[in-house]
Amino acid sequence: MEFKFEKAAALKAKPADETQLGFGKVFTDYMFVMDYDTGEGWHDGRIVPYAPISLSPASMCLHYGQEVFEGMKAYRTKEGNIQLFRPEENFKRLNQSNERLVIPHLDETLALEGLKALLEVEKDWVPSAPGTSLYIRPFIIAVDPFLGVRPGDKYMFIIILSPSGAYYASGLNPVSIYVENKYVRAVRGGMGFAKTGGNYAASLIGQDEAHKQNYSQVLWLDGVEQKYIEEVGAMNIFFVIGDEVVTPELQGSILPGITRKSTIELCKSWGMKVSERRISIQEIADAYDRGELKEVFGTGTAAVISPVGHLKWNDKVMEINGNKIGAISQKLYDTMTGIQWGELDDPFNWVVKL
Repeated sequence: MEFKFEKAAALKAKPADETQLGFGKVFTDYMFVMDYDTGEGWHDGRIVPYAPISLSPASMCLHYGQEVFEGMKAYRTKEGNIQLFRPEENFKRLNQSNERLVIPHLDETLALEGLKALLEVEKDWVPSAPGTSLYIRPFIIAVDPFLGVRPGDKYMFIIILSPSGAYYASGLNPVSIYVENKYVRAVRGGMGFAKTGGNYAASLIGQDEAHKQNYSQVLWLDGVEQKYIEEVGAMNIFFVIGDEVVTPELQGSILPGITRKSTIELCKSWGMKVSERRISIQEIADAYDRGELKEVFGTGTAAVISPVGHLKWNDKVMEINGNKIGAISQKLYDTMTGIQWGELDDPFNWVVKL
């Protein structure tokens, strides 16, 4: 498909101080848009000026939540080159979400070509300050003007870009996590594994309660027995118990994170014992009491590796590793970001260079 290009009447001034970007607050000049109509398929891929989208108030995405999204980053190396980290995995996961929400399959090669074309236009927006990157948000919405519960016939695939600093203002300092006992985020058979807005909407009440107790994130338990650990609001979660790295297994109720997958592959390549299994919050508390809980950390595109310094379950507050980042968390962060920014070799062929 040949992508059309619509030139903006005027370009925005780029942020003068890249160290003050924050996350998800600034957006670039252009976005990629492609339409879908039943009987025609995906068509009219184009790069257009970033602007509000004109939708009918009856658009199905607004009433029935038929939408999916992804998140990835573009990085500028010290040589000035731009590269992506495992983008094919993101578009593969987008289609897994599409299948669950009955959204038409998107050609993954075509999606990546559209992203590359957009990045070629917006390459000057990729920041170069240490720790910064260009956050990439592809999403699909059902836009039929129809009030009725059924899969849509018309969709829009859009990619927007946002130059960003660290996800957490505290940087790589350990975060505090609150374990949610009252509400649940997802159950097996539901949409927990899909990257869709409904999952995040369901998590807001727990996130709000965590903030009220001065905790930065919420850790969700399973939706049936509410005792098995699932994931944090914006991250997958890992525990280092003795010499074992443990993370909840994928059973359909948690997001199959790309950084999660990369973490497991890195740890195994280093000869570490890695387990994907059901793990209860009680097991974590018992390991803590025995002095065997060495590290806890989250993984995700936005934060990459996020060490956990405190974990609160009911009235029990567990301080992890003296509220300091652990050796494994640090090594994972250094290795992952080193590959992403082109400072380390990429033996796994994870990087896609523009």
